[in-house]
Amino acid sequence: MPGTVDGWFELHGRFGRLGMEEVLAPAISYAENGFPISPVIAGYFAMNLARFEELEDTIGEFGNARATYFADGAPEVGEIFRNPDLANTLRLIAEGGREAFYEGPIARTIDAYMRRIGGDLRYEDFAAHESEWVEPGCADYREGYALCELPPSGQGFAALQMVNILKNIDLAQYPRGSAEVLHYITEAKRLAFEDLARYYADPAFAEIPVEGLLSDEYGRRRFAEIDPERASPEFAPGDPRIEGTSDTTYVTVADESGMMVSLIQSNYRGMGSGLVADGLGFMFQDRGELFSLDPDHPNVYAPGKRPFHTIIPAFVMRNGEPYMSFGLMGGGMQPQGHVQVLINLVDFDMNLQEAGDAARLNHDGGRQPTQDLAGTGADLLGTLYVEAGIPTETVERLRAMGHNVEVVSDGIMFGGYQAIARDPETGVYSGATEMRKDGQAVGY
Repeated sequence: MPGTVDGWFELHGRFGRLGMEEVLAPAISYAENGFPISPVIAGYFAMNLARFEELEDTIGEFGNARATYFADGAPEVGEIFRNPDLANTLRLIAEGGREAFYEGPIARTIDAYMRRIGGDLRYEDFAAHESEWVEPGCADYREGYALCELPPSGQGFAALQMVNILKNIDLAQYPRGSAEVLHYITEAKRLAFEDLARYYADPAFAEIPVEGLLSDEYGRRRFAEIDPERASPEFAPGDPRIEGTSDTTYVTVADESGMMVSLIQSNYRGMGSGLVADGLGFMFQDRGELFSLDPDHPNVYAPGKRPFHTIIPAFVMRNGEPYMSFGLMGGGMQPQGHVQVLINLVDFDMNLQEAGDAARLNHDGGRQPTQDLAGTGADLLGTLYVEAGIPTETVERLRAMGHNVEVVSDGIMFGGYQAIARDPETGVYSGATEMRKDGQAVGY
């Protein structure tokens, strides 16, 4: 189910101060009048068109998407791109509220479109949809800092597990770009993601041992599995039981009252499914891809169930007070990116911008939440991708330690970071933006 619009209205209903017509007016204007395509967005358009054309037979109905986004091929750098259908859809939402999307003309248009193409979404599904408010979890790191993330069915708690593992080693004793630091971060990621693949799912359908997964004691046990000299050829999911207990867009904003918002939304796989309902101007997400088909897996597909998903906004607390609202886009890069930013801030005393600019790593591999419980066919060691800014001697040492290392000069796979931090004494804000993607930090 497309839940973004309902999420907007839930957030707006609890915290919003302006009318929704005023909130959506700029987006409506850009959709109607157009905006110039930047180099990064042009590159994404081209990559997505190539993927859609390769999968056009699988998608089935691609005509609406082609007419909406690719009428003359992929939009090029500097071209003014317009989407009047999306402007009309947003105008209906601004005037009619969430009901226009879930119970009004938009839902009925989607119902008719899905019936025509053989899709399964129906008007009744939209009318029954409701968002959920959930409580974030937090993990203490050091010096009063704590990382806070959203719970499953997302992957945010993997970042918390990494924090609980890494606080058992003083990373500041090594240089930031050393093989030791990157080795410990990589092995902590691999351990956390093995648990992610085994346990993370919709908590309404699966029993998730959250207390055990996020406990300091379990973090110490998982840290003990790391060989400081060698990459482990294989990690397995842990046993987190405790005795006696059972295309992604990120934005962060803050106001004069101290309220900070960390918000992320995504269609997955770039632009999403390739399906655009008649005259609505937006593409459906395809996050249902992230279910498992293993009937014994907690993340197995089921009606009314939310799939495992990757999008995770984040916060950092300092001495119990809100300190930093941030996010880092990019699939499985997100939890490891969150942790790397936190390490840069706390262990290596970087400022907000430096913490995001520093060269990153992105480990890919291991068992996946979309596979069977055995992880059949998984590359258990995986590949450690590092940015070109990582020293050559570090890369060579990591390879000698047993890691499959690839140096990557294109920054796309290393995520897109944005952040706002608030000085608790003065209330002064500082902002940071990603150099690897389009983004900006603005204060007024």
